[in-house]
Amino acid sequence: MNTSNLNINSQSPIGLFDSGLGGLSIWKELHALLPNEQTIYLADNKNAPYGEKSKDEIISFSIKNTEYLITKGCKIIVVACNTATTNAIKILRENYDVPFIGIEPAIKPAALQSKTHKIGVLATKGTLSSELFISTSNQFRDSKDFVEVVGTGLVQLIEEGRINETEELLRNYLAPMIKADVDNIVLGCSHYPFLIPIIKKIIPEHINIIDSGIAVAKQTKNILEQNGLLLAQPKITENYFYTNANLLLLTQFLTQNEVKTNKVFFEEF
Repeated sequence: MNTSNLNINSQSPIGLFDSGLGGLSIWKELHALLPNEQTIYLADNKNAPYGEKSKDEIISFSIKNTEYLITKGCKIIVVACNTATTNAIKILRENYDVPFIGIEPAIKPAALQSKTHKIGVLATKGTLSSELFISTSNQFRDSKDFVEVVGTGLVQLIEEGRINETEELLRNYLAPMIKADVDNIVLGCSHYPFLIPIIKKIIPEHINIIDSGIAVAKQTKNILEQNGLLLAQPKITENYFYTNANLLLLTQFLTQNEVKTNKVFFEEF
């Protein structure tokens, strides 16, 4: 699909997609930084979690989500999913004219900040096995040790609204990081920032938790400015949220996270 004939301008919405609810952690940072921009959020709950799918499946889902957001007139697309970014964003950028913003584990800032030279990474299997993650982390492996843990089951519990049931899993996943004396833990999945209050109960106070939400929001703003697409004048905007699986769960999740200005829809895509 070529986007050059679409009527995209500064008034057009920002599109975001994720395998489910996790990308709302990115949406919150984006909305906080750019509150006057209209957004369209796509939750592909039917196919969540992406982290356990094959690369070909992840690419297929990402293409489908991208084309859906393009038909909605989005001027920029935020791939608010680590697994989709690390496996599919290169292909998306090669095939569509709309700008893309990706989210990947914040390995570089963690490496630069680390004093113990040991870094924990909690991520999905799809992210940890991706070429992008491996190439990024390899840049620092001569001087840093990485304790990589797959957060099996965490996304499912978040998607089901059972965040309070993640503590036992988190204790198991974080234990090897604490034992290894990491001083930074990178959250390599957009779902995981919703677990930060529980993670803080488990880890020592000196360990820093790093996620990518603020950096993604700032980069989105930068790219909009560079392309002349940043909304110049404030206006009353509405934010739209779409799911293809569980409308009630998405609505409840938005309410629990104090997202007040929204319209929520169930739609097949």
